[in-house]
Amino acid sequence: MSATERPSGQQQTGRSATRATDGSAFVRACRREPVPHTPVWFMRQAGRSLPEYRKVREGTAMLESCMRPDLVTEITLQPVRRHHVDAAIYFSDIVVPLKAIGLDLDIKPGVGPVVEQPIRTRADLERLRPLEPDDVKYVTEAVGMLVGELGATPLIGFAGAPFTLASYLVEGGPSRNHEHTKALMYGDPELWAELLDRLADITAAFLKVQIEAGASAVQLFDSWVGALAPADYRRSVMPASTKVFDAVAGYGVPRIHFGVGTGELLGLLGEAGADVVGVDWRVPLDEAARRVGPGRALQGNLDPAVLFAPREAVETKAAEVLDAARGLEGHIFNLGHGVLPTTDPDALTRLVEYVHTRTARSV
Repeated sequence: MSATERPSGQQQTGRSATRATDGSAFVRACRREPVPHTPVWFMRQAGRSLPEYRKVREGTAMLESCMRPDLVTEITLQPVRRHHVDAAIYFSDIVVPLKAIGLDLDIKPGVGPVVEQPIRTRADLERLRPLEPDDVKYVTEAVGMLVGELGATPLIGFAGAPFTLASYLVEGGPSRNHEHTKALMYGDPELWAELLDRLADITAAFLKVQIEAGASAVQLFDSWVGALAPADYRRSVMPASTKVFDAVAGYGVPRIHFGVGTGELLGLLGEAGADVVGVDWRVPLDEAARRVGPGRALQGNLDPAVLFAPREAVETKAAEVLDAARGLEGHIFNLGHGVLPTTDPDALTRLVEYVHTRTARSV
C-alpha cells in the first residue's frame, strides 16, 4: 500500500491525511489542541495483566502471537473494551521487524528477546537487510482489521528505537550494564554509527507500514537509552532516532518518544523530532515541561507500582500527576512505564474513569 492509498475513513490532503480519529481526545492532546478530558492509555495495556489475554495466548508463543492478525486484533482491542482507554496500542514486540528480516532470535519467557548470534563486527552488519512491506504483511492486515473495529478510537503504532534494538543485538539479549553495547559505541564509533543507521531504516520502514495501514500515531520506544549520558546520546544515538522521526514526518501523525530513566535526556528526546515526549515516574511533569521546552506535548507519568496501593492512594497520586500537568500545552495521561503483569485490571479501569471525570471540561 502506498502513502496515497489509505483505508476507508482516511482522505489524503497534501502531506497528511484526514482521519476519523483526528477529533479524538488523544490525537488532539498530541497536537496540543483543547480536549474534553485528559486522554488516557497505558503502555503494556494489552498484555499479561488481563485474564482474557492469558486465555487467548494460551499455548501460543509470543512471536507467533505477533504474526497472527486475528490474535493481534483481539489482544489490541481487549483493553479498549475493558478499560475504555482513549487509544489502542498495536500489540507486537520491538524485535518483530528484526525477526521479519531473518535474524535468528526468540522471545524466551521470563527472559525477553534472545539473539542467537550477536552483532559485533562489520561482517555481522550484512545480516541487517532492509525491511520490505511484504516481510510484514500480517502487520498491514492486522492494522487494517483494527482500524475497522476501532472507528474513532486511535490506534498507536510502535517500534523499538535504534539504540534499544542495537543493545539487544550486540548484547545478545537483555543487559543490566550494556557493557558490550557501550564498548562498541566507544571503541568503534564508525561501525556503531553504521549499525544504528541500518536499524533506523528498518525501524522507519516498520512504522511506515503501520501508518499506511491506518495507525493514527506512532511511539518510538527507547527502553534502554536511560543508560546513556546526554553527551553520548547526542553524539551517538540522536542522529539515528532523528532519522526515524524525519522518515515518517510527512504522514502528519503524532510521533511519541519514550524511554526509561531518561530524566537527563528529556530535552534531547524532544529535540530528536518527537511531537510528544513520554516521561517516566521519576520527574514531575511540570519539571519535565521545563526540560523539554515549548512546542511539545507530554505523556505520563504515574508510577506503575502505585496501582498496587488502595484506591484512595491511587487517586491521590493520580491527582498529583494531573496537578503537575496543569498548564501544559498538551498532556496524555499514562504510566511512567508499562503495566506490571500482576496489576489488578480493575485498578486500571477505575483509574481511567477517575482521570476522565476529574479532568472533564467543555471545549
